[in-house]
Amino acid sequence: MHIADITMFYAPASGGVRTYLDAKHHRLDALQGVRHSLLIPGPSARHTNGVYEVPAPPLPFGNGYRFPVRLGPWCTVLRGLKPDLIEVGDPYLTAWAALEARRQLDVPVIGFYHSDLPLLVSNRMGNWFTPNVEAYVSKLYGNFDRVLAPSQVMADKLRRLGVRDVHVQRLGVDLATFNPAKRDPQLRAQLGIPDTSRLLVFAGRGSREKNLPVLLDCMQHLGRPYHLLLVGSNMPANVPDNVSVIDHFCPLDEVARLVASADLLVHAGDQETFGLVVLEAMASATPVVAVRAGAFSEIINEQCGRLCRANDGQAMATTVREVFEAGVRKLGAQARLHVEQHYSWDNVVNGLLQHYQAVLGHQPQVRAHG
Repeated sequence: MHIADITMFYAPASGGVRTYLDAKHHRLDALQGVRHSLLIPGPSARHTNGVYEVPAPPLPFGNGYRFPVRLGPWCTVLRGLKPDLIEVGDPYLTAWAALEARRQLDVPVIGFYHSDLPLLVSNRMGNWFTPNVEAYVSKLYGNFDRVLAPSQVMADKLRRLGVRDVHVQRLGVDLATFNPAKRDPQLRAQLGIPDTSRLLVFAGRGSREKNLPVLLDCMQHLGRPYHLLLVGSNMPANVPDNVSVIDHFCPLDEVARLVASADLLVHAGDQETFGLVVLEAMASATPVVAVRAGAFSEIINEQCGRLCRANDGQAMATTVREVFEAGVRKLGAQARLHVEQHYSWDNVVNGLLQHYQAVLGHQPQVRAHG
């Protein structure tokens, strides 16, 4: 079985989609009887170890992303690869290239709805375009042989737009990279805060939908001994005294060290389609306080952390105190166990293989091994 993934959501500093594709590529390639090809934008045409770069211009101010503008080169690579099945990871030109390749090769195409396009557009351009964008999503995803969504909340949105044959396929986390063993007892000293500080962390991009002002408001309500570390690009510069900032993209190993060394991860984003950093914290035995919105209520239960009202720094501060009273170590240990049982990448790949086999119309012949 030869599976080809195609997406423009792949850049040096990209997030959940790249993490998913890299984990999937690594695991599928290790299986007998399975070949996996990954088509991504690059500066020139080249390929190595099953990863095919297709020329595409860089997106201005796009953090290393490239935006495909020509259908032909993508169709040509797909035609040459002759996959049994194509999975699409974004709703732009590469999706239409996959559908054109389906017409030429007569193979099924699965669409993975990683990001909420109508919401992204309305955040940046207002609600004027929402009906047009929803119609576009409905038309595009209605063309696929099967549609996967990372959470129930995303699947429900697609169904409301009239898309049929939508299945929830949750993402996973690297249990070796994100691990309580990565805890660094020196981190508080490096930040210049007392050993007795209650250290909170948020890791991710500082984009508007992450609602970082809510976290800063929360920290003003908490005061000392609570201290927040913000990690990632585009973080705010003007922060309360009990907040430290690492204002650049950090490699995964560094994020893993920082998250494992904190007592608690906090997340105020109310538009998360999945929330991979929440799983990464839980895998690190770090419990989570997040807002009751988006996909978080599907991931976080009372054994792993707490949910609070959205857009309310005071409510978040109250919930943070409650988690410390409940015992962060105990919640963290339970969170690690929960992730091991439900969110390993091997589990995810097994689920994907079942989707692929169903679309191809035959019973599973291969299984991923943990």
